[in-house]
Parts: sequence; C-alpha cells; structure tokens
Amino acid sequence: MSIKSDRWIRQRALQQDMITPFEAGQVKTNQHGQMISYGTSSYGYDVRCANEFRVFTNINSTIVDPKDFDEASFVSVTSDVCLIPPNSFALARTIEYFKIPRDILTICLGKSTYARCGIIVNVTPLEPEWEGHVTLEFSNTTPLPAKIYAGEGVAQMLFLGADEVCETSYKDRHGKYQGQTGVTLPKA
Repeated sequence: MSIKSDRWIRQRALQQDMITPFEAGQVKTNQHGQMISYGTSSYGYDVRCANEFRVFTNINSTIVDPKDFDEASFVSVTSDVCLIPPNSFALARTIEYFKIPRDILTICLGKSTYARCGIIVNVTPLEPEWEGHVTLEFSNTTPLPAKIYAGEGVAQMLFLGADEVCETSYKDRHGKYQGQTGVTLPKA
C-alpha cells in the first residue's frame, strides 16, 4: 500500500470527479489576508468545513446512545464561525464531495493549526467506493470555548493505494452512510 501524490490527486480529481469542488493547489489567503489553508498538498488534500454545524448540548439531559441517537442532543447552527463549548464537540461537513476509487482507502487527520489549540478532528476512514460529504467531528478538549471557521481548511485527506482491489466495497455492501449530504448524525 502506498500514499498517493499531488499529481495522482489532481489527475483523479479532474478526470474522475473524485473531489468536487476541487482546488489544484494550496489556497493560503482570503480577502482579509489570513486563512487556514486548503487544497492539494504534496501527499494529501486539505478539506474545508461548510457553514452547517450541529453543536452538542446537554440542555435536554438525554443519554448519548449510538444505537438510539436523540437528535435533541444537538443544536443546529449556520454560520461562518462555530463556537464549541469547553469540553464539548460539534459535527460539521466538508464543502467537498468525495467519490473514493475502489482501490483507495482514505484517512483523515486534523490540521496542526487546530490541534495546537486543543481542537481534535476525527473522521473514520473513507472506504473504497464510498461517496458523499464527509461528516467531521470536532472535539474541544480545552476548558475554554473554541472557534471553527467555515470555508477554511480543517483536516487533510490522505489517499492510500491498495496492492490489490477489494472484493467488496462500501458501495457493494450498501453502507448506511453512502451518498450522504449535509451533516449526518449517527445511524444504528
């Protein structure tokens, strides 16, 4: 298994719509002069966060149960900035829509800019032939409120090429998160 380069990422994104919308290089500034970068890097793709957030709340005193998830555990926020309460988390989605090739496994890692502020980004691997907007999980590990910026880089996708094509892809087994759009909550 090998990691895929910027050349490979550009080729797949442009010829096979692997990433839409796609930025062929790194975007590092906006109209205000500062931005957390996004786009193609040497061996990955830095994704952006959309302006749709679901912020965890305990105002309804529900139990967090992945088999019977109560949507009242989240408050919906549409904004260019999301404030995550101390020791809490929020869900968001990527601006980019992904179509993962059958011979690729994609791993997501948080950007160092957020990690150095105590904000952890978690995403499970994008399996072969999965497609959709990626739901991003942001954990604020600090005792202070934390900001997430929509439209800017939040995490990097790494594309790993398999030595052989899998027998059964995510699409083949009709995975429950296939084709997701928007911020997708847990499904049992």
